[in-house]
Amino acid sequence: MTGPVAIAARRVKWEQRMFWRNPPAAAFTFAFPLMFLVVFNAINGNSRVRLPGGSVRFAQYYVPGIVAFGIISACYTNLAITLVFRRELGVLKRTRGTPVSPGAYLFGLVGNSLVIALILSALTTVAGVVLYGVQFPGRYLGLAVTIAAGAFCFSCLGMAVSALVPNEDAGPAIVNFAIFPLLFISGTFGAVDDGSGLARLAGLFPIRHLNQLMIAVFSPFTHGTGIVLSDVLVIVGWGLAGLVLAVTRFRWEPRQARS
Repeated sequence: MTGPVAIAARRVKWEQRMFWRNPPAAAFTFAFPLMFLVVFNAINGNSRVRLPGGSVRFAQYYVPGIVAFGIISACYTNLAITLVFRRELGVLKRTRGTPVSPGAYLFGLVGNSLVIALILSALTTVAGVVLYGVQFPGRYLGLAVTIAAGAFCFSCLGMAVSALVPNEDAGPAIVNFAIFPLLFISGTFGAVDDGSGLARLAGLFPIRHLNQLMIAVFSPFTHGTGIVLSDVLVIVGWGLAGLVLAVTRFRWEPRQARS
């Protein structure tokens, strides 16, 4: 007998098949964060960044930020745009008429995003260690908690934002516009001093806290697992807020009937 867990797992498998059957899109998904990794390290390779406990080479600071960026790209950007396109093309509406439950269908999309986020995290970490001599102190529990919290938060926010996008043409522009300014002021692509106004502003949003968590996991000066409870709570809180908005505003039908 097929249970809901088996159906949800099958949906993840099906979403993965569809993802890998589009090689150009799959390649760009992985190439985009890695391109940032190479370009910004080439520009700032000789710089040093001050962390709590001492200073590190730019790559030691930057690789954790790109791991966080990969999670955001997979669980927020890709998920939100996919939901908008499928809604406006009528795919979500037709899905409601099938035996697959809405929860299993959405779980398949989120699960697919999580798999992509895990692959991106592994690729970025390996590239940082092999190509740039980044140290990974073996804080696997901290890394797992950070990825899980980030994936939950930004998957919920991705579903919430998709409900606010009016049509598929506006999808990429609105989704990226909502996230890229926060990426820069949160220190994803370069250090932002903790005491600065930008840091205080960024601290209101989850990206800064995800970056800080990931940096703590990779930092050679951190003790223990690298898990900072205050950062985890902010990320999870934003995820819960996104989940509430997604539940109340999510739509399965396109805004306008297609001719």
